[in-house]
Amino acid sequence: MPEFAYHVKSASGKQLKGRMSAMDKSSAVEELRKRGLVVLSLDEKRKTLLSTEIYIGNPVKPQHFIIFCRQLATLIRAGVTIVEAASILASQTESKPLKKALIEVHAGLLRGHAFSQTVQEQKRIFPPIFTSMIRAGEETGDLDGTLDRLARFFEKQHATREKIKSALTYPIVVGVLALAAVVYLLISVVPQFVQMFESMDAELPAITKLVLSLSNSVVDYWYYWVLAAVALLAGLLAMKRSDKGAYWLDYAKLKIPVFGKLSQKGAIAQMSRTLASLYASSVPVLQSLTIVEEVVGNKVMGRYIRRSADSLRRGNPLSDPLKQAWVFPPLVTQMIAIGEETGSLDQMLAKVADFYEADVDNTVDRLKSLIEPLLLVFLAGVVGLIVAAVMLPMFSMYEQMS
Repeated sequence: MPEFAYHVKSASGKQLKGRMSAMDKSSAVEELRKRGLVVLSLDEKRKTLLSTEIYIGNPVKPQHFIIFCRQLATLIRAGVTIVEAASILASQTESKPLKKALIEVHAGLLRGHAFSQTVQEQKRIFPPIFTSMIRAGEETGDLDGTLDRLARFFEKQHATREKIKSALTYPIVVGVLALAAVVYLLISVVPQFVQMFESMDAELPAITKLVLSLSNSVVDYWYYWVLAAVALLAGLLAMKRSDKGAYWLDYAKLKIPVFGKLSQKGAIAQMSRTLASLYASSVPVLQSLTIVEEVVGNKVMGRYIRRSADSLRRGNPLSDPLKQAWVFPPLVTQMIAIGEETGSLDQMLAKVADFYEADVDNTVDRLKSLIEPLLLVFLAGVVGLIVAAVMLPMFSMYEQMS
């Protein structure tokens, strides 16, 4: 659908600028007039390959979305109408995707649509938890409080994810550097000694033979290695796109030594915080569980959450299927069971989230202090192994000469 940039004047004389989508120019003019606006100019924005915006994942940065929630809550609490608030935030946000979405939200609000309905139409920008909690906030008349809870939720979620990323980044960087060092030695250094080793009558050590064979393979058949890497990457992507493959990848992620526990704790914190926020905002439990299954980020946990929803539909407690799941520690299931019995499920879930978020912080700090020296030893060992494979025959040759 074509997009038009408009410059209009409202009934109060205020001039507004923005963008809208319409079938054609006449439809856009008619739509603006229905809103009681006088069209000053209207230009179609033609899309080109260079102007087309391509995003992977949510195009809005977490910090921009958190600021948006905070500012919107402040404006609503100050008595500003949701229509005016959307217009104000659209004009001052630093995020272009969010700005574009808020312009569309503002247009929908002018047409008389509910705020929850307009944000639901912008699914690329506003996640399901945001839409569901906004709808519940509209029904309960506590929109500003709901927005505050959303801001706290996204802040906690962002902080936990960044902690886990920081723990995983260092090993990945060191691993890439180790691989680059090994490839450089095999391509540039080891081949220089091949001719010398061939002229030696002495028997080469097994490690030297292995390194020479590997070097010849990388130099002469490098395209096979590249094809193998591409095939492995394509296979992993294909697995991730299939439900069964994604399940087993997430299962393997939870079973990785050390980092599997960290991933498990992060996912539990995410699940507990999301469900607590939805429950506190009066979102129906079954709908909340559907959202949690999508946002928890792990198919293994998602399967047990789906079983919990089925258990609730049959009139059984939410905690029963979770007690049978190896991925949820007893602390989690017991706290949920207590929350169900006492009617304070949101408070119990919030405590679980607080505990595991703090546990993630402590685990990351411990890992950083332990992993750095271990990885340096690993990097030195890999490079040292190749150097030793080259130097051992030379030492043998010098001994024979002496």
